[in-house]
Parts: sequence; structure tokens; C-alpha cells
Amino acid sequence: MATITRSELLEQIVQTVYECAPELEGKELTEDTVINTDTGVDSMGMTLIICRLEANLGVQIPQRQWKKLYTLGDVVDAFESRLK
Repeated sequence: MATITRSELLEQIVQTVYECAPELEGKELTEDTVINTDTGVDSMGMTLIICRLEANLGVQIPQRQWKKLYTLGDVVDAFESRLK
């Protein structure tokens, strides 16, 4: 897989969030966005987002790490570390 920059990874994650939670389309999402409080995405929605990202990016994030993913920046960090 070609190297992906952090900003490209964030863009892909934000796009996946919009696909999984279309009601958020048009809402600005940044690395500082707190997933459950700022977006209203619940645990099932988060599971869908993580699973779709894992499939799209071809990497696995251990489930024990999922509960530590509070912001979109945390999600970027988790996937970025696996893609290196």
C-alpha cells in the first residue's frame, strides 16, 4: 500500500463517518472532534465506522483499543500506527 499522509487518513476517516452517519454530512469534523458527544455517534455506530475503516485500510485495530478512541485524532493515531 502506498504511504498515506495524516491529512489523507483524516480525510478518509471523516468520509467514512459521513457514510456511516449521513446525518452528519456538512458538519465540520476535525481531529479534536469528540466522537460520541460532538457527533452523537453511539457505540454501534462507532463499531460500524471502525469495521469499515479496517476493511478499507486493510488493518485491524484490537478491540481493547477501541474504548480509548475518543476523538477523531485518536482514530487517526490508531490507524496511522498500524499503517507504518
